[in-house]
Amino acid sequence: MKLGIRTGAIGAALACAMLAGCADTSMPDYRRPDAPIKAAWSQQPSGAAAPVTAAQAISPDWWREFHDAYLDGLIDKAIAGNIDIAILAARIRVAGAQIGEARAAALPTLDAGAGASFEKSTGQSFTKQFNLGTQVNWDIDIWGKVEKGVQAQRAEYQASEADWRAGYLNLVADVSTTYFQILQIDEQIQRQQAALERGRSILSTYEAMHAAGLVPSTRVLQQRAEINSLNTGLLELRRSRELSGNALCTLLGVPAGDFRVPPGQLQGRVALPSVPGGLPSDLLKRRPDIVASEYRVLEAYHLTGQAKLAQLPSVSLTGRGGSSSLALGDLLRGFTFGLLPSINFPIFDPAVKARIKTSEAEGQVAEQQYRRTVIGAFEEVENALVNLDAHRKQKIELQQQVEHLQTVEQQFQGQLKEGVVSQLDVFEAERSLLGAQLALLANHQQLLSDTVTLYKALGGGWPPVVVGADASGRP
Repeated sequence: MKLGIRTGAIGAALACAMLAGCADTSMPDYRRPDAPIKAAWSQQPSGAAAPVTAAQAISPDWWREFHDAYLDGLIDKAIAGNIDIAILAARIRVAGAQIGEARAAALPTLDAGAGASFEKSTGQSFTKQFNLGTQVNWDIDIWGKVEKGVQAQRAEYQASEADWRAGYLNLVADVSTTYFQILQIDEQIQRQQAALERGRSILSTYEAMHAAGLVPSTRVLQQRAEINSLNTGLLELRRSRELSGNALCTLLGVPAGDFRVPPGQLQGRVALPSVPGGLPSDLLKRRPDIVASEYRVLEAYHLTGQAKLAQLPSVSLTGRGGSSSLALGDLLRGFTFGLLPSINFPIFDPAVKARIKTSEAEGQVAEQQYRRTVIGAFEEVENALVNLDAHRKQKIELQQQVEHLQTVEQQFQGQLKEGVVSQLDVFEAERSLLGAQLALLANHQQLLSDTVTLYKALGGGWPPVVVGADASGRP
């Protein structure tokens, strides 16, 4: 009898080995998906600093290069209170907990229970029975299928952490650009208010001249219409200021309207930093969104490996023990024990094969999403460089335009006293100068925003990350 049992066990083991040999569980070594690369950027902005080398990362607190302590405080407040960042941080904790959940699949489970039954039938005496039982189940991970799932979940944990870094970077950029917009609007309001006061002064002069019969009524009406236009523009600027302030409140994690940036001047308050050159060969390792995308490729790689390992037989051990007695006092006097090993051959399950195909297809999707992220990153950097170069050149032209119009306005003021030009000519010169000054102000804001975009596009100071098949960084 013992020989028969031993022979059956040997046969089952041999069958298990044969089935394992027939199943294709091979996996190539993990490697980063092929994606376009760049040796250098197509252009370097005029006035830019020397290219940043791989060993010389952008400063992690790059926003301090704007030399605005108030901006530094806003970013600190946003990092502490922004809800989107809190959500991303919570997702990291979820992913970390799911690693433990995946590991738990390799551990034995223990169930214990107790019960009693009472029965009375017609013509029969009352019977009662008490029982106590326990059962241990253990699916032995002899092929490493559970460990593959753990590695996949660990990759998702790393991807979630990279998502947080990308969200952090986007938050800092959004706070900076919104703050710049608010200060730009403040300066526009100041200039518009000054123009409005000047226009009202001119209107008073025209009304006095019209009363004396020196100018026609059309000149007065024209000036009043100009004041109406200035008032409309001022109302629009104040509306935009409120909306930008509300957007900043949301970024800071406070209700809209509960926080207000004090009025200020953009050009006199925020310095324009030197432009970082690039990191073309290192960009794929520094940008958090690219790192997150590659970790998800790695996750899909491990899930495919897990699906292939699911073809192999699984070995389970079930141990049972218990006691049964007609009297509660006799329940602990005797026990029954049993061990039930079993082998399951899922290779015959069509769902296992289907799962492999699904996992491989999902891996292809992850690879294409990675390539899309890389392509988008290159476009973002190139666009930032193009914008910076164009806006720097435009700044030179705008500065010269302002200087020329200032000279014209000053000369017209002198000619007005001599009666060579009219008050309307002076006002037109002032309006042209105001338009050029506002254009120069907008250009300064664009340069600041372009610089923020470039810092963000180049990885924003995060160190390079090498995604490996071991998904290092175990929590």
